[in-house]
Amino acid sequence: MESTPIPVLTVQTAPYEDQRPTGGGGLRRPTALFESQRNYLPNFVQSLLSSVDLRDRQGCTMVVGSDGRYFSKTAIEIVVQMAAANGIGRLVIGQNGILSTPAVSCIIRKIKAAGGIILTASHSPGGPGGEFGVKFEVANGGPAPDIVSDKIYQISKTLEEYAICPDLRVDLSRLGRQEFDLENKFKPFRVEIVDSVDIYLNLLRSIFDFNAIRNLLTGPNQIKIRIDAMNGVMGPYVRRILCDELGAPANSAINCIPLEDFGGQPPDPNLTYATALLEAMRGGEYGFGAAFDADGDRYMILGQNGFFVNASDSLAIIAANLSCIPYFCQMGVRGFGRSMPTSTALDKVAKVMKVPVYETPTGWRYFSNLMDSGRCSLCGEESFGTGSDHLREKDGLWAVLVWLSILAARKQSVEEIVRDHWTKFGRHYYCRFDYEALEPRTAYFIMRDLEALITDKSFSHQQFAVGNNIYSVERTDSFEYIDPVDGTVTKRQGLRIIFSDASRLIFRMSASSHVRATLRIYAESYEKDPSQHNKEPQAVLSPLIAIALKISQIHERTGRKGPTVIT
Repeated sequence: MESTPIPVLTVQTAPYEDQRPTGGGGLRRPTALFESQRNYLPNFVQSLLSSVDLRDRQGCTMVVGSDGRYFSKTAIEIVVQMAAANGIGRLVIGQNGILSTPAVSCIIRKIKAAGGIILTASHSPGGPGGEFGVKFEVANGGPAPDIVSDKIYQISKTLEEYAICPDLRVDLSRLGRQEFDLENKFKPFRVEIVDSVDIYLNLLRSIFDFNAIRNLLTGPNQIKIRIDAMNGVMGPYVRRILCDELGAPANSAINCIPLEDFGGQPPDPNLTYATALLEAMRGGEYGFGAAFDADGDRYMILGQNGFFVNASDSLAIIAANLSCIPYFCQMGVRGFGRSMPTSTALDKVAKVMKVPVYETPTGWRYFSNLMDSGRCSLCGEESFGTGSDHLREKDGLWAVLVWLSILAARKQSVEEIVRDHWTKFGRHYYCRFDYEALEPRTAYFIMRDLEALITDKSFSHQQFAVGNNIYSVERTDSFEYIDPVDGTVTKRQGLRIIFSDASRLIFRMSASSHVRATLRIYAESYEKDPSQHNKEPQAVLSPLIAIALKISQIHERTGRKGPTVIT
């Protein structure tokens, strides 16, 4: 313990108008903004801490972690110094500041912490020219609900000062407890540096049959796997859990050293950015491949020869095979949740299993309420996020272990499992077009005009002829969600066009963008006939995409010739 009490200072500041969390209590901005704007990070951290009522904050425990990106160590030091000054009694921090988002959720729930702060910008690029973010988790281990995000924003707009202990220094590399005496504080401030993997690994042991997975990876009929941590937070977890614990060879794991710039590539597990994994899988040597994003809550699955499993199909296949997981055999299955843009493949499974499906806006915070109330056991989003009620966050490694459990139980390849699923439930052809870095006003007016067009009565039952295809509009709306738990209404969550053959077009503005805007177009078409299941998704969906481009005029109004990313 320090012999001389550490001073607690009050620093004068001026508010920023642009610190509205984009969802789940998170602020994501260019790293240069955090570095160059005076007090930009301290302002937001103070607003976040002040959103917790003083009586709940005094002496409480919070969890802190990061995905290891550039500026994380500086930011952790500021968070620690400000938490101490604001009356937090104890911080639990991953060794070297490293904790995946699922691990933070796990620890919050395990030790009954008041909440947590995660320093991540998810799948966005790192480095000085990349992005940085601060995300707030509440006491259930999930993203902050909108009411908390709104409170943080209101505080940020009038903030005049923040509290900090600038002389407090923590050794993030040393496991164990560190205590600090602070001026005018009756109890010492404690920091506990914990192993980044241990607590989360123990939870996974209680969910899965590790022996079955270990036999899959090391037994006489073992499969070779290839796992890409994309130089994000998941490297230590992949090596410790999949290699050390479950027996996968060390060379199964690639890009496992967390790097501040993620090796110069966006840590985004999709076919556009996980190219090293895709090429390795196309060679045919490996039977199973997976990649994770920077903070470990998103994932991608590939089968032998690069067979791609889209996130919506992955969610539905996991739902149909939950009996392979001991946790669900014990706990049962109460319901499923999916974000509105996610394909309706999950709905087909739910109908057979006779469980409800909750269709929510995009954002994991909407699932937390459903899980806390016991309504939902499994949920997912089309953006490669899947999870269950074991946590209140999406969980990439959990999803990978589910897939390995299914492979072990069914003794089939990834492709065979997917094709069997399509044969039983039908195939949902699906794709997403992202138009990134748009001028915000342009994107706003595109969406405004599109909403006026599709919600006009004359649009109802309109027909579109594209080649040999005729699509009849059945209904349209601006998606609105009424939370079945507390009755909260969330409006304007995307525009939907649903056709008479159950095909869908969805237009949505991304909530995670900052200075520039991202507009997403989703297309879905259902095919029951197994003889029609071998087509390329973009070929099947091209008529729907043609309709979307025609009615939105997005190319004409943005000067773009096509989307930035196709998923």
